[in-house]
Amino acid sequence: MSIGWYPGHMHKARREIGEALQQVDAVIEVVDARLPHSSENPLLNKLIGDRTRLRVLAKSDLADPVVTAQWLDFYQERGRACLLLDKSDPRSVRELLRRSASDLPARARRRNRIMIVGIPNVGKSTLINLMAGRKIAKVGNEPAVTKARQEIKLSEELVLLDTPGILWPKLEDQQAAYRLAASGAIRNTAIELGDVGLFAVEFLRHRYPQALRERYGLQHLDESPLALLERIGRARGCLTKAGLDFTKAGEVVLNDLRSGSLGRVSLETPADVPEPPSLDDESSGAEAPSS
Repeated sequence: MSIGWYPGHMHKARREIGEALQQVDAVIEVVDARLPHSSENPLLNKLIGDRTRLRVLAKSDLADPVVTAQWLDFYQERGRACLLLDKSDPRSVRELLRRSASDLPARARRRNRIMIVGIPNVGKSTLINLMAGRKIAKVGNEPAVTKARQEIKLSEELVLLDTPGILWPKLEDQQAAYRLAASGAIRNTAIELGDVGLFAVEFLRHRYPQALRERYGLQHLDESPLALLERIGRARGCLTKAGLDFTKAGEVVLNDLRSGSLGRVSLETPADVPEPPSLDDESSGAEAPSS
């Protein structure tokens, strides 16, 4: 199955973000700590341009802390301003507020404006509520909760702009697309739950086998991912008169993965990031695609 998701309202969101960026001084880009690379939006690189930019790794409480440390090193080595956010730790929120304001110019006539951007269901609304110190933005477990731009006054000097989450129009890297689907960034109604659940089982078998053993009582993982998903589904009562309901079985695994019931799991490491084209590739005579 090929995964692609770009609801109509996201065309409008992209246009609104482009327009709003002309009025802001800095950008906070929120990515998912479980899959920082896949949850970046390539469109934002063009839209943000050279504005002050801080990348925040949200949902770090669900991510593998060892892998998260690797990501922080990865970004630091590349000179990218990055901050790990732990919603349960007030210190990380205070540090975010301090970092957000530290590079902003002093203005006499208007407040500084910071825009928060990111893909759907990445944790933007949770972050806004933490920064504001009160519940302002609606939080949900399904993507596309925020449908329109909103402005939040944080202080006399600072205004925060929230935006709807946008995914890029074509998910060309299908491995990244499956990671996004497994994380919950794509609506369940837009994916085949059995198929994405099968992907999750295969991923867990290779990288977090103990999580599968402990959560589902699986002693042997040398079977095919399909056979493992079937065993999980049967143990969890995903049966119909016609046999096993693989959609429900996939949903069981995905719900456990997204909720943290399988433990702290990262869906990618820096080693999974594709290498950029080499200079030899760029100068091989092939015409580069236009952007």
